[in-house]
Amino acid sequence: MGSEHMQIGEVAARTELSLRTIRHYEDTGLVIPSARSQGGFRLYTEADVARLMVIRRMKPLGFTLDAMRDLLATTDRLDSGDELTAEQREELVERMRGFEQATQQRVRDLRTQLARAEEFAATLREHLPRDAEPQLPSPFPM
Repeated sequence: MGSEHMQIGEVAARTELSLRTIRHYEDTGLVIPSARSQGGFRLYTEADVARLMVIRRMKPLGFTLDAMRDLLATTDRLDSGDELTAEQREELVERMRGFEQATQQRVRDLRTQLARAEEFAATLREHLPRDAEPQLPSPFPM
């Protein structure tokens, strides 16, 4: 095995995804290991890690697996170096614009949620006695 390939444990550590999550993404066709070792272990490249990072960034924004698959297919096609007609290229670019716009909207929504959460935390702080020490852990499971 050359240094250009990584086993799933190293990929999990680098992407901060669990082994189970990476395997799930493989099962759903989002990421396919670039190779297998003689022993059958999954082997990944830097490109596979980059793909997993795209997925990891999309997940908290609420993108579905189908949307992730569509975005990855779009970027794969744009980055493939294949000859595209002007119409095909414009269609792919429009698809990417749609993802960018959806991402920007989700970011705005998350900022709104965060602002509301911060307001709520401030409201709770106002109800604490001034001499109250912070207590850890929180009585409410998160």
